[in-house]
Amino acid sequence: MNNYSLTFMPLLIVLLLLALVFLGEGYILLGYAAKKCSGKKVVVRRRHWFVHALTALLIVSLLYAACVEPYWPQVATVRLETDKLQNTTLRIVQISDLHCDPKARLEPRLPTIVNGLDPDIIVFTGDAINSRGGLALFQETLAAMDAPLGKFAVRGNWDYRFGAGLFENTGFEELSLRTVRLEKDDEVFMVCGVGYHQGRISQRAIGQLDPDTWNVLLYHSPDLIDYLHAEPIDLYLAGHTHGGQVALPFYGAMTTLSRHGKSFEAGLYQVGDIALYVNRGIGMSGVGPRVRFFARPEITLFEIRPADADRSGQHDFPET
Repeated sequence: MNNYSLTFMPLLIVLLLLALVFLGEGYILLGYAAKKCSGKKVVVRRRHWFVHALTALLIVSLLYAACVEPYWPQVATVRLETDKLQNTTLRIVQISDLHCDPKARLEPRLPTIVNGLDPDIIVFTGDAINSRGGLALFQETLAAMDAPLGKFAVRGNWDYRFGAGLFENTGFEELSLRTVRLEKDDEVFMVCGVGYHQGRISQRAIGQLDPDTWNVLLYHSPDLIDYLHAEPIDLYLAGHTHGGQVALPFYGAMTTLSRHGKSFEAGLYQVGDIALYVNRGIGMSGVGPRVRFFARPEITLFEIRPADADRSGQHDFPET
């Protein structure tokens, strides 16, 4: 059994338990109705109250997952230090997995949130739309975001069905097996992009990186991490997992659709010399109901500073 199967098992078990609870509630209610129709006294037993309470809790949880959490974004701030930068600092904002539908959810608020973080660059790590009807909303949302050093994107697994033109009129530059060399305060850093279905030939892009510069890799999922141990990558930005989209307290993601299972489900991981960050994304997958539970939509701000910043006291970031 592979990790894909393993991470589906908890979800299937929970769905089965939900079905059993609702079936039990339905059976009890039908029993009440039958007794009332026959003129018999309806007695609510203690075990019935337990099922009623559990059903009510599940209904409230479902309403929260559908109507509250998808509209409740979180800005996560990650501060990293590097000895490859000496006299400048970088602010990188990552967004991922918008999965736009024709009807807007968080999209109208995203540009204000992102622009308010004062980014040097903005990166999008794939999965733009659930259907072609969401394309206009996606493009309008990305076009309203501003970053002086550039906006860059890679495609996710959903994006290849929509062909060319996905990032037209957005101001985002698609990095398809390409690396761009950027400069701030006379210091150079590089951004490398690999589309989701280009993972097997990712070396064509990674090979363009300068090992003496600070380098960031954009790839939709965390699945490339096993193949990067000797590569000059300092920060690897991914999405894809949605943090499970449905997660449980103390357990985390129900499923990740990653070959690593729950090993890299969401957040920051240090893998050798590489800082890997897995963003929970903004939207919800086009398969299944549009819900989020204990996996809030996420915008991530990365503050990259020289390794001696704290000692010199010259490179402090403003609070966000």
